[in-house]
Amino acid sequence: MVRRPRLLRRFVAVVRSDPTGVGAGFVALLLSSGGDLLAGLTLGAITGTLEALPGLLVLVPAAIGMRGNIFGGLGSRFSTAIHTGTFRVSRRLDTLVGQNVAASLALSLSISLVLAVLAKAVSVGFGVANSISIVDFVVISVVGGVLSSIVVLFVVVVVTALSVRFDLDLDNVHTPIVTAAGDMVTLPGLFLATYLVGITGFTPALAGVCAVVGVVALVMSLRAGLPILRRIVRESVPVLVLAGSVDVIAGITVQKRIESFLLFPALLVLVPPFLEDAGALGGILSSRIATKLHLGTVELSRSPWRAAAEDILLVFVYAVPVFFLLGVSADVVSAVFDLASPGSLQMIGVSMLAGAFATIAAVVVGYYGAVATYRLGLDPDNHGIPIVTSSLDFLGAVSLILAIVILGLT
Repeated sequence: MVRRPRLLRRFVAVVRSDPTGVGAGFVALLLSSGGDLLAGLTLGAITGTLEALPGLLVLVPAAIGMRGNIFGGLGSRFSTAIHTGTFRVSRRLDTLVGQNVAASLALSLSISLVLAVLAKAVSVGFGVANSISIVDFVVISVVGGVLSSIVVLFVVVVVTALSVRFDLDLDNVHTPIVTAAGDMVTLPGLFLATYLVGITGFTPALAGVCAVVGVVALVMSLRAGLPILRRIVRESVPVLVLAGSVDVIAGITVQKRIESFLLFPALLVLVPPFLEDAGALGGILSSRIATKLHLGTVELSRSPWRAAAEDILLVFVYAVPVFFLLGVSADVVSAVFDLASPGSLQMIGVSMLAGAFATIAAVVVGYYGAVATYRLGLDPDNHGIPIVTSSLDFLGAVSLILAIVILGLT
């Protein structure tokens, strides 16, 4: 009888111990990819807006990433609470759920304001010609952020409730669905907010209101007498600002290659789902490692990778069909909506090649992000998800551009 390699035996044991959870994770990735194609179509459909408002594309990955960072972290904290038996649904502000929700909303308001400033600074610093004003950035970022955050918060609560009811592992489910929801509603939210810019008198006044609300939300949450709320905001703000900085660099990376995407809008359709899938894969790994660290089932020994080997293998098993199907579906959707494509094989090639680069990055960033924050005494739920998703927005954008260049689609 031929013995299976030890890693394969461990992986099979993981799948057999939770086949429903592993399957749910794969289904969630596929569903989120499908949902993100809608975001990609939105991006492809507003090329006129992107050209009319130079610098807006710099904000897009940061705005999308912020939703995944904040509400992905919320889902990860809810998952940890479920595993440790402390999760209880309640509408009261002073409960674990209430303070987590309040922290997420306060962070959405304040970080949206920060992203506007970062996007304007990066646009100017990297020489984006005639970029929109800081007033326009503030209105688009904050108003668009509020609209999308309300929807994504609802999605997180529903997904958590369903996971509890049907005994699903929230670690496998929440990251793909939440990031997809963030992608799907953020772009329309930003697009709707663009109708509020360029209005004499009104736009500057609205920007002032947005700035005041963002600052007040941050100050009140830091001074609140609610320990969980205060801790989440205090720990999250620095890493979210850092994550936002990385995300706007991802945005300028795409902005600088805007000609390639305008030549083949199908490639623009590919951007949101590709970045989402890369971030979701890293988020799944980070969430699983974070939960095991909390439960004490992972030992950070001299060979720490061995403790998470089956989780890492699971990420690669997820990645192959996900990126293949993404390339196929993006090309099909582009053909249906009459968007120029470099060809089916080229679309699949870009998705698979860039997916290979991004998956390797997802494993490295996801694992070390969770472990590093844990070793520093920080909460992996508050720091692991933002580090992973923002890093993979940038690394995913670089992987996508690299694959496009390698395949000669410039």
